Amino acid sequence: MPKFRSALIIAVIAVIMVGIGAKLIFMTARTAEADSHSIKNVSVNVSAMHQNTKNLPVQPFHDMSLVFPDGN
Repeated sequence: MPKFRSALIIAVIAVIMVGIGAKLIFMTARTAEADSHSIKNVSVNVSAMHQNTKNLPVQPFHDMSLVFPDGN
């Protein structure tokens, strides 16, 4: 009886794995594609980018990259 039960468990697991594999093959997600119609202008105005950087908010940052645990 234990031999039949282990074969049954292995068969059920195999059927589940085959079902999952078939689902992955036949029901794949669609690949995302960029919509080229939403882009109106492909040029970049570098001058305007440099002028706008002065208006950005500044956040203070406490740099701890050179602090060692033993105090050296």
